[in-house]
Amino acid sequence: MSLRRRTVEVLVAAGLLGAALAPPATAAGHGRAPGQSVPLRVATYNIHAGAGMDNVFDLDRQVAALRALDADVIGLQEVDVRWGDRSQWRDLAAELGRRLRMHVSFAPIYSFDPVEEGGPRREFGVAVLSRYRIVSAENHDLTRLSTQDPNPVPAPAPGFGEVVLKVRGLPVHVYATHLDYRGDPSVRIAQVADTRRIMAEDQAHERRPVRQILLGDFNAPPTAPELAPLWKELTDVEPGGPTYPAQNPVQRIDYVAVSKDTVRVRRAAVAEETTASDHRPVVADLLLRR
Repeated sequence: MSLRRRTVEVLVAAGLLGAALAPPATAAGHGRAPGQSVPLRVATYNIHAGAGMDNVFDLDRQVAALRALDADVIGLQEVDVRWGDRSQWRDLAAELGRRLRMHVSFAPIYSFDPVEEGGPRREFGVAVLSRYRIVSAENHDLTRLSTQDPNPVPAPAPGFGEVVLKVRGLPVHVYATHLDYRGDPSVRIAQVADTRRIMAEDQAHERRPVRQILLGDFNAPPTAPELAPLWKELTDVEPGGPTYPAQNPVQRIDYVAVSKDTVRVRRAAVAEETTASDHRPVVADLLLRR
């Protein structure tokens, strides 16, 4: 099976102002004095392949939910690209990028041959949407236990997406991930180790501290022992509430996490009153240190 990375870019434009976390003008990137920290609003959202809490595919309501976040960068999970009937064989990554007028990088977890010869590949994975230009993109391997193999064994597989952005002159590494959902944490333990290794390698390749932002569905609560190693280098951005399920949520399994020394957290929240997916999005206002 041939796996590929595809990055689709469209023009960037400002979105609607989000009321829940609307920052003052300086925190929105306007009127910034030289030498000050650079503001960035980020979000993470598991879009459930375009379906809402009612399991009805409706990309229009997800576009509305994403636009309301007014985020500069959004990590997406459960993104279908010509996957099947459940998402009407549509390329959700490219369509969301186009409709939100953002750059997009898609990192497939699965990439299967076309149903018919000459057709598009069937893909499913994670994506990053960005108002800022994507300088580079990479699809890293994590340890995975396939949901498509009847007899899976843990093995390296793609679907840990990384993009490098230039945010007002500052390089920023953004990662989109989706960790294993099973009750047994053993695969998540391996995935956390892989994640830390990849992010540490990025730090080692730079001559100065790297601004890193990890966005994803971790499928575990913040106190889960398997997540504890992440908090050695990263700050878990507390959004003040649970994220799953979208209707009457009881668990926080969706995360924004940032490098401790190079990114400061101003505020964060769980988006309220949206059942456009079976998860609720998390949005955070950050300051990138110079």
